[in-house]
This record gives sequence, structure tokens and C-alpha cells, in this order.
Amino acid sequence: MTKLHELSDLGQAVWIDYISRSLITTGRLTELVDEGIRGLTSNPTIFEKAIAGSSDYDREMARLAGEGKSVEEIYEALALKDIGDAADILRPLYDRTNGEDGYVSLEVSPTLAHDTAGTITDARRLYKILGRPNVMIKVPATLEGIPAIETLIGEGINVNATLIFSLTHYQAVAGAYLNGLEKLAATSGDLSRVASVASFFISRIDTAVDKELDKRNVSDLQGKTAIASAKIAYGHFQENFHGKRWAELALKKAWAQRPLWASTGTKNPLYSDTLYLDSLIGSDTVNTVPLATMEAFLDHGIVTSTIDNYLEDAYTQLIQLDELGINLDSITQKLQDDGVASFAESFNTLLSSIAKKQVS
Repeated sequence: MTKLHELSDLGQAVWIDYISRSLITTGRLTELVDEGIRGLTSNPTIFEKAIAGSSDYDREMARLAGEGKSVEEIYEALALKDIGDAADILRPLYDRTNGEDGYVSLEVSPTLAHDTAGTITDARRLYKILGRPNVMIKVPATLEGIPAIETLIGEGINVNATLIFSLTHYQAVAGAYLNGLEKLAATSGDLSRVASVASFFISRIDTAVDKELDKRNVSDLQGKTAIASAKIAYGHFQENFHGKRWAELALKKAWAQRPLWASTGTKNPLYSDTLYLDSLIGSDTVNTVPLATMEAFLDHGIVTSTIDNYLEDAYTQLIQLDELGINLDSITQKLQDDGVASFAESFNTLLSSIAKKQVS
């Protein structure tokens, strides 16, 4: 039994924030599941590193190019194979947990982040092609992404709502999920077969806020904003999935939309490499981690429930930021905008890499 299994006993699932062809073909993903990993997420940056950064895909790329496939079609074929194979490996866990865990996430094209109709169409298409109940389609929590999330949930499509950086983003996503479930219930859909997570990005918040604190020569609040925000979001989660509205959905066997702590690899070397795991442990949550962070936690992480600790302090810390003239809403919106742009850049870089390999 590993620390990952112990976290599961406390109600927190650990997913890995990584995918590659070799992870699947070498049997390493199967080993990770045995060690306690309960899901997997991907994004354009991860696929860029996997496909452009190795020769694992070269033979298949050459074959697809020989069949006359476009660069975009080649990328999608490679990504869908990896996602499908990973989902098959995780399917027994999905079945064993009755659909609570065992998910693999694939993002819609990042070029659609501000296109509601395009996101819905792409998500439907990807979900249908993959044809597996333990796949989640990642949709960014942009202004245009929120109605797409509601529509997709209302159609019984699993959604990983991503690029959440603020409490405003989180509440919009939770509302979209609840609205979607009610639409699904109104059409007599099976609420027990649709699941969603709300991916709240952590470390990037501290990176941005700490820079503002440095400008003001304030050190006692550094490395605290992200955790404080997550703790408050968790409090909102408990409120959102409680009460009469939720009770009616729960009677239809709906799953609560778990908060997923994303971007939990520590970026500041002065902070503990397990900071964003140790500090955010709680029931009905997911933490998606890079492999290096997972290994660090297995080595010296602390398994104890912490998400409810010092909640009053969390509110105080955010008030202090406001008093210092640090506009957290502005910072987190920029982080989301930058995240969308970064994924689009990674996607374009990946397509360029594939194109170059075809002429080399």
C-alpha cells in the first residue's frame, strides 16, 4: 500500500498530469495504477513534449502521412490512440469504482477556447470517436466555455472544466454543471453515467501574486494565495453540492463535480516540492500531478486531511492582498487568458514539429 492508496482512503484521488506513447507501451501506466494512480490528464503542452520530443511516434506519423493525412489529422490520430489506450488501461478501475475514477482527459482544440458552438461540436465529435465511458473532454472555463460545459453535461458527456484560476471561474463552472445535470434529468438521462471535475490551477497563482508582493516588499504572504484560494473554493464546493437543489439530483444518483487541483508542481524552489499536495488533501477532491511531484510525495509527502485547516486565515490572506492594492481578480483573469494562449501556442508548435518531421 502506497501513500497514494492512503490518500484515496481519505477521499482524494491522485491523477497524473502526463501521457506519452512509451508510458503506455512499456506497461508503466499499468504499474502506476497498481501504485494508486486513479486517472490521467493531458493537454496540448503535454502532447507537444510527448510527440515532438521523442521518436516514439515517427513511424506512425510516416504511415499516416503516406496515407495523405493532413498535419492536423496526424496529430489527432496520434493523440486519440494514446487517450484510447490509456482509457482501456484505466477502465477496470472505472468499473470497480462505478464511474468515480479511472478517467482520461483530452482537450478540445485550444483554438476553440472562445467559440462556444465550435467547442460543443468538437467535444461531441471527440467523445463519439473515442467511444469510452471513462473519457473526459477538457473544456476551458472561459466566458464562452461555460455554456459549452452546461450543454455537454446536459447531453451526458463527461467534462473536465479546465483553466480555472479564480473563485468566479469556479462558481461559473459549478453552476454550469448543475444546470447541465438538471437538463439531463429533464430528458430522463442517466445521471449516474456522467461525471465532471473542476480543474483549479494552483502554482501559477502564487507565481503571479508573489511578483506583486515582491514589488511591495511583502514576504509573509508569499506562497499562500493559491492554497488560500483553493481552500475557499473547496468551501464553495461543499455549499454547492448540499441543500435541496443538490439533494434532488443526488436522488437520481448524480456525482458531485469534484474540485481538481491542477498545476500542482511547485515552481518556486524555495517552497516544498510537495507543498500543493500536502496542503490540499481532502475528501471528494482530485489532485493531478506531474510524475516528479508524485515521486516526491511518495518519498516524503504527509498524508493527513488539510483542506479544511486554517480556512479563516485563507479569507484573511485574500483580504490582505486587496488592502495592498493587489487585484486578484485581474491577476487570475490574465492567468486564464495566458493559459489559453499558451496551449494554443503549444498546439501550433506541435503541428509545426509534425510537419517538419514529414519533410526531414
